[in-house]
Amino acid sequence: MDLIELHDVRVGYGQRPLLPPIDLTLGPGAFLGVVGPNGSGKTTIIRTMIGLLPPVAGEVRYPRGGRPAFGYVPQKGDIDLSFPLTAAEIVLMGRYPRIGRGRRPRATDRAEALRALEKVGVADLAPVAFHKLSGGQRQRVLLARALAGAPEVLVLDEPTTGMDLPAERALLDQIAQFSRQGLAVLMVSHQLAAVANYAHDLCIVDRERQAVQVGPVEEVLTPARLTQLYGRAVAVETTRGYTTVFVADPPAGEGSPFTRRTSGAYPAVKP
Repeated sequence: MDLIELHDVRVGYGQRPLLPPIDLTLGPGAFLGVVGPNGSGKTTIIRTMIGLLPPVAGEVRYPRGGRPAFGYVPQKGDIDLSFPLTAAEIVLMGRYPRIGRGRRPRATDRAEALRALEKVGVADLAPVAFHKLSGGQRQRVLLARALAGAPEVLVLDEPTTGMDLPAERALLDQIAQFSRQGLAVLMVSHQLAAVANYAHDLCIVDRERQAVQVGPVEEVLTPARLTQLYGRAVAVETTRGYTTVFVADPPAGEGSPFTRRTSGAYPAVKP
């Protein structure tokens, strides 16, 4: 049974829709990439899906009888590094919704926090101050924090921003593994080439052109559909299981969600 369903949903604020109607579903083990340039409406879609914003029109359903449990990994720039907390203490925050207001963490909560650090391969960083970690290490700790609360849906907002290519690939490999284990993944990114090699489905949005494309990667990621969506020539190449997206240079001052990557930068890990 699906965890989230959007039926003819228009997202926006108040009575002002930002995008055309959207239909999509998210079930256990799904990996949905929401891709588009800055300001395209990606975050608004996510906030609507997880129940933080009401839809302007249409219906958001949770077929299992209530909102699923969410684990959230924020953008790198959203983290305040001034707090003198260790990696373990950061991860323990993910247990607070289960601990309850006004209650102290139990031994089992601390054990779950350490187990979450082990899952993402950084258990040795538990006693290290969070602000002393590298960017890639911080993202893994934040991923562990999201996992510590035993979520049904993992929500990631631009999780690889500022990472070098090896660290980015390692983190995406880890996220894809959780999806294969049955955890639903909902990831926002402006890097189409990276997401396309990991996600099962794509939701590509462009508010300026009032365009939305939703569907399996192999159906959405075609030169014809992407060229139509963005109004400029797009090429999609697959070599030895790696997908690369190339887009013609945009007009001056106009952004693009595409990042030109070297072939072989990302493995095709989808099942």
